Amino acid sequence: MLSKEEKRSLLKLARDTIQGKLQHRVTENYQPASDTLKEPCGAFVTLHKGGALRGCIGLVEAMKPLYKSVHEMALAAAFDDPRFPPLGRNELEEIDIEISVMSPPKRIKDVNEIEVGKHGIIMKRGFHQGLLLPQVATEQGWVRDTFLEHTCYKANMMGDCWKQPDTEIYIFSAEVFGEKDL
Repeated sequence: MLSKEEKRSLLKLARDTIQGKLQHRVTENYQPASDTLKEPCGAFVTLHKGGALRGCIGLVEAMKPLYKSVHEMALAAAFDDPRFPPLGRNELEEIDIEISVMSPPKRIKDVNEIEVGKHGIIMKRGFHQGLLLPQVATEQGWVRDTFLEHTCYKANMMGDCWKQPDTEIYIFSAEVFGEKDL
């Protein structure tokens, strides 16, 4: 669990990083406020504009220190999400930033282990992979089967792919916080 100050620090890092890129300047060298922010951890950065998704990219695996994951994913969400054009200078003021700090994924055999609102899902089969964050099911009002179906779609597979024996299903939890929360 992150403290309120650590959350604020990560949100400020994300916004400052995006603003720096928009202004064609190198952002200051960020110094983590705590050792927790230096721990390897996966994270997603989600951008909303007027309540609508404007970008979302992340790292599931704990490959980098949390603050570096947030820094890189803020840039990716703002400028590299293939679903959206790169963020423009005039948009930054309208953007709300949300960060999801990930737990390590755990492979499951029984979909009844999935708790809607608590778990996110990763669906894998062959070269196909899709992920939905825990808050997506809650925001959409989905039940477990609908959540599974949409994760299959996200992986570019048929909606019932989760029933196939060669499909791997992983769950994870996330500590989710945004600028509106703090």
